[in-house]
Formats: sequence, C-alpha cells, structure tokens
Amino acid sequence: MEYSLLGNTDLKVSRLCLGTMTWGEQNTEAEAHEQLDYALEQGINFIDTAEMYAVPPRPETYGLTETYIGTWLKKRQNRDKVILATKVAGPGEIAQHVRGGPCLDRENIRQAIEASLRRLQTDYIDLYQVHWPERQTNFFGELGYTYHEDEHKTPIVETLFALGELVKEGKGRYVGVSNETPWGVMTYLRTAEHARTFPRIVSIQNPYSLLNRIYEIGLAEISHRENVGLLAYSPLAFGVLSGKYLNGARPAGARLTLFTRFDRYIKDEYAIQATKSYVQLAQKYGLDPAQMALAYVNSRPFLTSNIIGATTMEQLKANIASIDLTLDGEILEAIEAIHQQHPNPCP
Repeated sequence: MEYSLLGNTDLKVSRLCLGTMTWGEQNTEAEAHEQLDYALEQGINFIDTAEMYAVPPRPETYGLTETYIGTWLKKRQNRDKVILATKVAGPGEIAQHVRGGPCLDRENIRQAIEASLRRLQTDYIDLYQVHWPERQTNFFGELGYTYHEDEHKTPIVETLFALGELVKEGKGRYVGVSNETPWGVMTYLRTAEHARTFPRIVSIQNPYSLLNRIYEIGLAEISHRENVGLLAYSPLAFGVLSGKYLNGARPAGARLTLFTRFDRYIKDEYAIQATKSYVQLAQKYGLDPAQMALAYVNSRPFLTSNIIGATTMEQLKANIASIDLTLDGEILEAIEAIHQQHPNPCP
C-alpha cells in the first residue's frame, strides 16, 4: 500500500480509502465487518463514511453505516489503527429526514457530530467533512452554474467557526469539504487565513473518474498550490467503468439495477460511448477495466486518496489490487485521446 500526507497534517492516509455507503442497504453488518478486516489487512488505514449513509438515503437506513463501523471498532478494539472520516449532511430533499431538514449552522453541526460519535463508538473523528454546501451551486452532477439569491443561508464563516469549536474540543481533529466548487474551497481557505483561530481545511472530497475529470479545471491547481488534496469518490462511476452495464446489461443486485435514480453515468449515448472506449482500451492491453480506471485515479498528482467501495469481497479484492497497477505512457496517451473525444460526459 502507498500512503500520502493528509493536507498539512502529519496523518499518513492510505492511497486507497475504504468507502462505506452501501453498508446498511446492499451490505449487511457482517459483510461490512468482513470488508473492514480485509482492507485493514491490505494496509488500508483510511475509512470514509457519513451520517446520511446508507445510500440511497432514507429514514429506515439513516446512520446504519456509522453504526456498523462502530460495532466493528468496539469488537476489534483497534481505533488507533484507523483514520476515520465522516460528514455532516447539508440541506435538500435527500436529507429531509435528518434533523427535520439540516443546515450547516452551529446547532446542526454539533448535533450531527455528537450522534456520529455515539454511532461510531469513538471519542473523536480524524476528519470531519461538510458533505455538500448549504448554498445553491453546481454539484451532484450539475455542470453549469446558475446564480441563486442565498438569503437565510448559513455563511461559510459560521460553519467554519462551528467546526473550529469541535476541533478545540478534540471531537474532530481536522476538517474538510465535499462536493465543493473552487469558490467555496478558496472561501474556506481565505476565512481560515484571516481568522487564525479557525481550522484550515485539509481535503476536498469530490467525484473524479475517467468519465468525470471536472476537478482538473479549477480545483486541481488549488490542491497543488494550497496543499489540500483530493479524496476522489465514484472513481468507477458507480461501477459503470467496469463495463458491466454495457449493451443494456443490468446485473442482478447491482446498484444501477436496484436504484434507477443513479443514472448519471449511463443517462445518454455520449456517456455510453465513452465508457465503451475505455473498456475496449483496457481489454486491448489485457487489463481489467475497473482496475485500469482506478489505477488512473491513483496516479493523479493532486490525489490524496482514492475512495473505493464494493458490495462483494471479489470486487473489493480486485479494487484494492489496483494499487499495484502502473499504467505505462502508451496507455496514458490512449486514455487522453479518448478524453479528447469524450471530455467529461458525466459531471
């Protein structure tokens, strides 16, 4: 396993991070524990979750993922062996069952972390993240920005102040953001610079894959110059880059078979053609398409950690094995050629 420093901290996180959002929906507690055991054995020390998980979010499964991690931590007594990240939910229709409709003010953030700590059965979170912005902007598949009047929205300075209180109390060691824009990231950084008592964000958890390289346009430079690396989520585009959904296939039990709402990566012919090109490229060189896609993300210089997820142990083992795959110059050039033909079909 390879390791990277988390921002300007002294925490060394594994280049692969274990994503957990299927636990409590597609995976049982026993399966979650099996995945955790195997990942730890393979050198993964970084676990990412969220108060809102399992996904798709619904009242019946709210908090189950954190609960499963908490029972594992209690059973194994190995809290010091893992770097644990979780997130506070923002507002929106998908989170109406959370605190009656959450926002990112001091009260909501405090309630959220206290509940997460209880479910996770720990005294502290290593990385506490804002799951998505409270303001209306382009994330969750929205490419273009449309201006909205953000009256009565919690200012970033108030959110960062609340996060800073948690850091001072030792409940969260470091803070990060997710589904953020360049403006949002720089506002967090500028606010912390002006108010030295506020914590500086150490990571950005955004989508990044062969089908969605929007991060490169503005945020990659920020990652480099500000030392705030990417935690890449959906590196396989919900499994699409494995090729298993090509030609109209819908494998039994697969996420896009079960939950048609997640059609963001298969919604049009442009996305399908791009996927087909990447899968054919992998096959040409005798590579597993999913491992090639993960290896590409692993190789990016602005990456801190690549968040992999799986519903089966077979998938998990293959995904973790991607850390040992290095793509040569010829394959990387071919990937760039496909990207030029099909740039960012699935933002």
